[in-house]
Amino acid sequence: MAPGHYFWAIFYFACLCSASLANNAKVNFREKEKKILDQILGAGKYDARIRPSGINGTDGPAVVRVNIFVRSISKIDDVTMEYSVQLTFREQWLDERLKFDDIGGRLKYLTLTEANRVWMPDLFFSNEKEGHFHNIIMPNVYIRIFPYGSVLYSIRISLTLACPMNLKLYPLDRQVCSLRMASYGWTTADLVFLWKEGDPVQVVKNLHLPRFTLEKFLTDYCNSKTNTGEYSCLKVDLLFKREFSYYLIQIYIPCCMLVIVSWVSFWLDQGAVPARVSLGVTTLLTMATQTSGINASLPPVSYTKAIDVWTGVCLTFVFGALLEFALVNYASRSDMHRENMKKKRRELEQASLDAASDLLDTDSNATFAMLRQCEVHMQAPKRPNCCRSWLAKFPTRKCSRSKRIDVISRITFPLVFALFNLVYWSTYLFREEEEE
Repeated sequence: MAPGHYFWAIFYFACLCSASLANNAKVNFREKEKKILDQILGAGKYDARIRPSGINGTDGPAVVRVNIFVRSISKIDDVTMEYSVQLTFREQWLDERLKFDDIGGRLKYLTLTEANRVWMPDLFFSNEKEGHFHNIIMPNVYIRIFPYGSVLYSIRISLTLACPMNLKLYPLDRQVCSLRMASYGWTTADLVFLWKEGDPVQVVKNLHLPRFTLEKFLTDYCNSKTNTGEYSCLKVDLLFKREFSYYLIQIYIPCCMLVIVSWVSFWLDQGAVPARVSLGVTTLLTMATQTSGINASLPPVSYTKAIDVWTGVCLTFVFGALLEFALVNYASRSDMHRENMKKKRRELEQASLDAASDLLDTDSNATFAMLRQCEVHMQAPKRPNCCRSWLAKFPTRKCSRSKRIDVISRITFPLVFALFNLVYWSTYLFREEEEE
């Protein structure tokens, strides 16, 4: 073989070896990321003040797709009408100025932690009262830039949001609390928010609320028009159902027990004044204290709530039991006075008869007795009455009217209270089903 051929063979072999070594060498992707970031975000190459183009590079509005992940709901306050929520908020849009080479698919995305390096939508929460970011251990925020120019922004935030409530059915009510997100400065001609397709709102499993249950949530749009233009807006409605078991144990059952305890005075003797007065006043003050405690945990609204009807009627029954004793006491004293007057009248009649017997003879007395007997027999017979016959079991004697009042109260109060319960629960439970 000629010397020239040896030279070219050695040269070709050396080239193959160098190419193989180059391919086997490790690529420093962090250095590649730095170069790409300097290339697409370098000075004079990218201006974060200018919004991205519309779909397909047109001059239409930039489209931002939003989705959220609800991590927790810490409280729902009836007094201040607000609720606190912690969520992961995500936005995604296309900015063609941020396209880069993915090195044959080996570089999936670039990650940033500084939001001011790229253009950001000017979204704000319109019903927010308070809010803060999370910075432990590091700021909980990132920006991902994908090779085709898509930008994903994710941040964890805690918000306290206004939640206007209708408490007419409290505590048998359902409340709808909204989360509203809108553009502050860009109108719909420049920026449009859309919900991400397919499950835009996610809720953590086993979400626990102390007095509510999250039944469902609905996403919708709430664009608003002002003097400066129309602005894009998104909202998610969270439907909460109040847990009734807490109020049944803490309010309804104790109120029923207080009302029933107030009826014990109907079974006490009308002469036991200290016992009946103490029982009536104690139950009345306890019921008033419980009513005040219930109202202290609620805002002062102008309409009547379901709990107001319940406590008001229970308070009326307890107060009525106290008034019943006042009526019994008055009837007892009236009966006593009437018996004393009858006793005196009988004594006067007896004295008159004794005086007349000295003047009249036996025939006159017999004639007078016959006239009295005829007068009694000439009285018209009264028509029998079931209630009167039942009440007649209590003979006409001292304090009989007061005892009759107690007997009537023993039946009337429970019957009326049972009727009230039937009307109350049928009315408010039916209205609850209508709202559902």
